Amino acid sequence: MAKRRLSMVDEMEFPNKTKQFLDLVGVTNNHQIAEQDLTEQSLPITQIHLSPHQPRRYFSTQAMESLVTSIREHGILQPLLVRPLESGNYELIAGERRYRAAQTLGIEKIPVIIRELNDQDAFQISLLENLQREDLNPIEETEAILQLLSMRLECSQKEVISLLNHIANLQKQKTEITDNVVRSQCEMLDHIFTLIGRLTPDSFRSHRLPLLNLPKDVLDSLRRGELEYTKARVLAQIKDEEQRRELLVKTIEENLSVRDIKSCIKVIRDPDSSEPSLLHNRMKQAYQRIKQTKVWEDPKKAKALEKLLGQIEALLE
Repeated sequence: MAKRRLSMVDEMEFPNKTKQFLDLVGVTNNHQIAEQDLTEQSLPITQIHLSPHQPRRYFSTQAMESLVTSIREHGILQPLLVRPLESGNYELIAGERRYRAAQTLGIEKIPVIIRELNDQDAFQISLLENLQREDLNPIEETEAILQLLSMRLECSQKEVISLLNHIANLQKQKTEITDNVVRSQCEMLDHIFTLIGRLTPDSFRSHRLPLLNLPKDVLDSLRRGELEYTKARVLAQIKDEEQRRELLVKTIEENLSVRDIKSCIKVIRDPDSSEPSLLHNRMKQAYQRIKQTKVWEDPKKAKALEKLLGQIEALLE
């Protein structure tokens, strides 16, 4: 039998990561979990239910389509992690995208690992698994990390932020951490961020935490995946809510670049100025994109492009 090819979205390291997650949250007393506790089984998908506290709220349509295609071709290569419920059914702890993809494909039975977990441990593992394996948007990722740190350090989220700032100040001053409690907290921070694998405590403090202070309208668009966080930070500079909302809508609908947004803000702040520089930049960018994408090779797009060119030529007469 030919060996199944592993896809980028469905690799087979889940059991090892599961062991690390279980060990981190203290479910096990050592780094080894008995093999029978992590034996893969098959369950009817109708017996598995989503947790009401899943940290994931928005899913990329493109990423989901990619996963559905992968599972249709190769099957589910990673088992999902579930815990038993008193009703006789099971609650999903990790693997929501695979679960939704299986539903889309009408798969009746899916591979799972069953583990007894209390509410707090289940939620922490769900957070960790999403942070490690799923492409959360920046806001969801920031909120999930902050919530996880709060749970692991047993303090409020405000205290976590204060701790991160305190450690950063000590490092900036090149002062050794002498307080045993702070040193222990610092080690926990390093361990969690190493397991997550994408950020450091300092980069999280400097580049992610400020996102939580964005205006609500910008924050909501960022949360829905409609906006890159680099654009969000520029839009947040506009204090007038109506002006910001209008530019936010324009940015999303026309996919304005950061440079375009800054040009628009300049016009907003100086009403006497005109927009020729913005139009000039947009014309240049549009021309470059037309060259790169070769839209004329698509008959429908070529027809629309020809009509637009006729209108531009008419303006030049």
